[in-house]
Amino acid sequence: MCNIVLTGMPGAGKSTLGVLLAKAMGLSFIDTDLVIQQKCGMLLNQIIEAKGQEGFLQIEEEVLTEAATLKHYVIATGGSAVLSARAMQALKQNGRVVYIHVSLPVLEKRLFNIKARGVVMGENESLSTLYEKRRPLYERYADLTFSAMENSVEESLALLVEMLG
Repeated sequence: MCNIVLTGMPGAGKSTLGVLLAKAMGLSFIDTDLVIQQKCGMLLNQIIEAKGQEGFLQIEEEVLTEAATLKHYVIATGGSAVLSARAMQALKQNGRVVYIHVSLPVLEKRLFNIKARGVVMGENESLSTLYEKRRPLYERYADLTFSAMENSVEESLALLVEMLG
């Protein structure tokens, strides 16, 4: 496996840990949410508003399957990446999928305006229902689950590097 693919809920720390993990392991880094924004010339929430959830998910799947062809990268995916079985299978072919698990109470502290963040979720869906819906998908695709709840970023990085060997 030549890539490390980070999945998890919005606010789990995929992008933050991803940059540091890439530096620590001598790999390149890509954040697929940023690639989507650059490709569309809009923020994530604007893309979802303009193209709808299905339109956004189609763009995300394209970006993820392109990212799956990279070599020697840490790939931080968007929280909705696991909604595409096609993209996740492509990412798993050339990478190790790490689910960055954070508890719901920790996420609630970190995310104060989830709608402005650009998260794919239903009109009446709460962070709690989103968490319960996605958690089984993160677990299904994970080769490794990393709990990043109460540790500092530095502690989390050291633990994750150790787990990855």
